[in-house]
Amino acid sequence: MTALTLPPPPARPRPRPLLFIAEHALAIAFSVMFLAPIGFLLLTSFMSNDQQLTADLWPRTWHPENYISVFQRTPMLSYLGNTVIYALSSTALMVLASVPAAYALSKLRWRGRNFIFVAIICVMMLPPQVVTVPLYLMWANLGLTGSLWPLILPMLAGDAFSIFLLRQFLVTIPDEYLDAARVDGCGEWRVLLRVVVPLARPGIAAAAMFQFFYCWNDYYGPLLYTSENESSWTLSLGLASFRSLHHVDWNLATAATMLTLLPVVVLFFFAQKAFVQGVTLTGVKG
Repeated sequence: MTALTLPPPPARPRPRPLLFIAEHALAIAFSVMFLAPIGFLLLTSFMSNDQQLTADLWPRTWHPENYISVFQRTPMLSYLGNTVIYALSSTALMVLASVPAAYALSKLRWRGRNFIFVAIICVMMLPPQVVTVPLYLMWANLGLTGSLWPLILPMLAGDAFSIFLLRQFLVTIPDEYLDAARVDGCGEWRVLLRVVVPLARPGIAAAAMFQFFYCWNDYYGPLLYTSENESSWTLSLGLASFRSLHHVDWNLATAATMLTLLPVVVLFFFAQKAFVQGVTLTGVKG
């Protein structure tokens, strides 16, 4: 008795290039609009000093030594270290403070919960410049100005946007999982750590990346608190100072910009799956 052999499935026709372009024209247009400025910065960073202000878009001769000159003319490694400390510390403290707050607002029943949630939304709408003077005076009286501590320590109280984002994500987790853990004898902290946190990893990753990117690009905070102490400057503040000192050398300024941009681009490409999943699932259930 011979076994039946099924014919191979028909090969899917490969899409024609013109048809593919027509179907994805809008996405291609937005991609070009997004990548064109970055490409211009990258090409300019490899140009010579004589070619940087010409109408040429392609370097006549390539000058990778521009990136070496950036490190020779400015303490870029010190700026990078300060930025990493600021971004990682703020992100870690934000997660530690915002996840329990979001859990209390989404899964626990207590009087005044809705009022606190509305207050958090109002804090999100409050411009930071409104509280700049009293906050600066407070940190100055504590002797912490000139350092990164006034930017890191407030994260011990969480972040309004992160609490809102995480609360919206935690609402989508079924209450049955939490009730089952409580029936097994778990307290609220154990339910949070053993049940909620593993299920909320995409949302936590999205909130952490939002906070990390904000701290990495933050200019106002470091300018306000660390401007008198160059040893505490971050990349954004150092890049602004470098651009003002070397405003004629746009090839060096764009090289410094690319060095500042590269780490966050690499991080996003490695974590984009968790980031997109966390953003898309947030707010599915009100």
